[in-house]
Amino acid sequence: MSQAANLEGVFAVHKPAGISSAEVLRNLQHHFNRSKFFQPWISAERERRQQEGGKRRRRDKRLQVKLGHGGTLDPIATGVLVTGVGKGTKQLNGFLACTKTYEAVILFGVATDSYDRVGKVVSHAPYEHITREKVEEALKAFRGKTMQRPSIFSALKVQGKKLYEYAREGKEPPVEIAERPVEVLNLEIVEWYEPGKHEWKWPTQEAGAEEKTIAKKMIAQEKDLINEDLKHGEENDSLKRKTPPIPDDHAQGTAPTTQEPSLKRQKTELSNEETATASDSTTQQQSAPTPEAQKSEPAPDSSELHPPPPAVKLTMTVCSGFYVRSLAHDLGLALGSNAIMSELVRTRQGDFELSPERTLEYKDLEAGEEVWSAKMQRLLDDWREKNKAKDGS
Repeated sequence: MSQAANLEGVFAVHKPAGISSAEVLRNLQHHFNRSKFFQPWISAERERRQQEGGKRRRRDKRLQVKLGHGGTLDPIATGVLVTGVGKGTKQLNGFLACTKTYEAVILFGVATDSYDRVGKVVSHAPYEHITREKVEEALKAFRGKTMQRPSIFSALKVQGKKLYEYAREGKEPPVEIAERPVEVLNLEIVEWYEPGKHEWKWPTQEAGAEEKTIAKKMIAQEKDLINEDLKHGEENDSLKRKTPPIPDDHAQGTAPTTQEPSLKRQKTELSNEETATASDSTTQQQSAPTPEAQKSEPAPDSSELHPPPPAVKLTMTVCSGFYVRSLAHDLGLALGSNAIMSELVRTRQGDFELSPERTLEYKDLEAGEEVWSAKMQRLLDDWREKNKAKDGS
């Protein structure tokens, strides 16, 4: 095996909060391009192109280490981001359909246009009645095979128009938003946070009046559907259904992660001559930014107006296409309240787990090539050995 081939494969990066998945790839590429570690790969790629002659007219100076990821994470999310390098990018499609494990903190009492803490508030609801016991009971309806419906603030199109555009105009979508099948293999409470005993707070930005009006109307309809589902669930546990998802996870953007484009086309792949755009989310359903013409105003600090709300940390193992933010939103409605996702960590994707020994940490990059290169070689070697074992070779 050539030295360049030893530098190809799949590994996991520990994505930090505050940046997009595409930005993670750009940062990796920045470090990899100028490193001694990846020079054999770049040299081999340059030679390959020269041998192809006029078939591919690309300038050598634009040669960059080829990177891609196997499933996006929203900027607010942290955790496992499966990443392919070189020919390893061709194996990333398999990670779109694999199971994933998340830990999420859900905060009760408020709904936002993104279903998370970075969105704008569209609704408040009572939450004083929510207890750990009631959450435990409500979670039963969310396990197993269920259905989810995209958020009215998502970028999915209905009759050629994005859903969030209807909401911004204070209009309901002309047709019912289709539900999508999802499956939750495991869903449990990790920790319960009593009111005033945690750090999470509601967003302070309020949505515009038209958005609030349509959001409250749609939320009322969603609540009726969930209550109906809960009623059916009591009569027959096999009748499980559910409502909306949103970006995420995923996500946080543009089309569900279960249907991301092939790696040759998808924007999340960094080819040798181009980089991915920063606009992604845990599933391409990210809510769009509010137009400048529709400015929102900051609300007073909610902690001064309301008693602190409770929160809960959940762990869940889900199949492809699941939206964690939708779970937060729907759980709030099922409890007669509202809820948002305040924190999200992907702790596992396929065989990759969040562990300092099994993931490339951002601090490794900051420590310099002498630190991250040794770890990268070990991670890529582990990937090759694992593939050999699977192939029986």
